[in-house]
Amino acid sequence: MSKADVLFANMCRDILDNGFSTEGQIVRAKWADDGSPAYTKKIFGVVNRYDLQEEFPAITFRRTAVKSAVDELLWIWQKKSNRVADLNTRIWDAWADSEGTIGKAYGYQMSVKYKFAHGVEDQVDNVLWQLKNTPYSRRIMTNIYNFADLSEMGLEPCAYSMTFNVTGNKLNAILNQRSQDVLAANNWNVCQYSVLVHMFAQVSGLVPGELVHVIADAHIYDRHEEIIRELIERPQYPAPKFRLNPEITDFYDFTPDDVILEDYQTGPQVKDIPIAV
Repeated sequence: MSKADVLFANMCRDILDNGFSTEGQIVRAKWADDGSPAYTKKIFGVVNRYDLQEEFPAITFRRTAVKSAVDELLWIWQKKSNRVADLNTRIWDAWADSEGTIGKAYGYQMSVKYKFAHGVEDQVDNVLWQLKNTPYSRRIMTNIYNFADLSEMGLEPCAYSMTFNVTGNKLNAILNQRSQDVLAANNWNVCQYSVLVHMFAQVSGLVPGELVHVIADAHIYDRHEEIIRELIERPQYPAPKFRLNPEITDFYDFTPDDVILEDYQTGPQVKDIPIAV
């Protein structure tokens, strides 16, 4: 069975059995269909570790749309865009402004240039430069939680920081996330940033190592509880086989089609998930 399934199920059971309920508190999120408060059960400070040498961590309880997840990842890290029209899915439409952007969030922050010791460039290009030129640095990181721009963001970044660290020839990373809707986003984010580690490793002459996912507020919405309980009792299957197009040597040449999953056997998709916004 997939180790990602075990991690996911254990995290969900911990939240359901031991999580703190926000019912009755003042909460920002509302249910999209009726505007009522969207309460959660939550755990503070979840840390999940994924060995990318061992398996690609796509859960098998239900299918994760990995190519769509990669499309969003490249929208942020490669296109550095905040325009929802640049995505092939409509997942950001609810947060778009009258100009069709999500404001100064995510891709916008990745496009901002800074003065580094080796030149002026954005955060993505700085990471790529460091991985090739100073791979054992302890300062290889990104952060898009820019307080000066928060008021102009459609949504303050949830996954806001990546720290990269090389051990031998392995590229490892820590993904920091302030908040996560576990049902809707957990494995989506895990797959995205696992792919990013694979991509950065390939173009830097390294191999993927470990992804550590740190979630400050890991929560399950009240209307998702029964869905989660059913989901984690489903049969589990072996992790899929993962590979990247080996001909790509420049991060900016990757497309979602360069990500290949084979033997990805899963349970049925969960449909009509209630959405909190």
